[in-house]
Amino acid sequence: MRKDKKGGISRKRKRILVVDDHPLVREGISVLIGSTADLVLCGQAGSGEEALALMSKARPDLILLDLALPGCSGIQLLKTLRHEWPAIRVLILSMHEEGVYAERALRAGANGYIMKQESGVRIIEAIRCVLRGEMYVSVPMASQLVKQFLEGRQACETIDIGRLSNRELQVYTYLGKGFSSREIADRLQLSSKTVHTHREHIKRKFGLRNASDLVHHATNWVQSNPGSVAL
Repeated sequence: MRKDKKGGISRKRKRILVVDDHPLVREGISVLIGSTADLVLCGQAGSGEEALALMSKARPDLILLDLALPGCSGIQLLKTLRHEWPAIRVLILSMHEEGVYAERALRAGANGYIMKQESGVRIIEAIRCVLRGEMYVSVPMASQLVKQFLEGRQACETIDIGRLSNRELQVYTYLGKGFSSREIADRLQLSSKTVHTHREHIKRKFGLRNASDLVHHATNWVQSNPGSVAL
């Protein structure tokens, strides 16, 4: 604990690890954090591999993570962090459009999403929000997610899950949990071709047009049935 100017004990500053492949971005965020009394920079990394190597030494409370990283992508790193360090908060700081990538990042385990174009004040606000245990997205994105949830819940009330075979239900559930076809094939010890065939059968049974509709449909079902498991 640090002492404040009056000699009292101040609250411990929260440790922030910045993961971004652009040095200028890292330096700018580092200066921003350094000017904030309740936060402290505990490390910088330019790739997923560097970030993982720093984890034990840095001991971050929150990771400020870019999605576009060399080698291991931000989403891949996020999944690893969720598996190895589930208690650490992760805030995505990205130049990529929130409406396109935020939902995917949140499904993968992020605690919030903010665009790099936002002001420093807003970024600090987002960091503090996530550190409090809350989720952070912009107001328009929050409205979009609520709308999707309500639409998904209504749609799920009409889904006849019994139309799927046991194997199709496994594939469908894993899709809804954010797994790729390759990951599903590995988990179920199937070929990618077989997983693709199951996906096509599911699309046909539910009258879905494309892969994007299938993933959205499966995600809504899993979110409305949080106890669902791929047996």
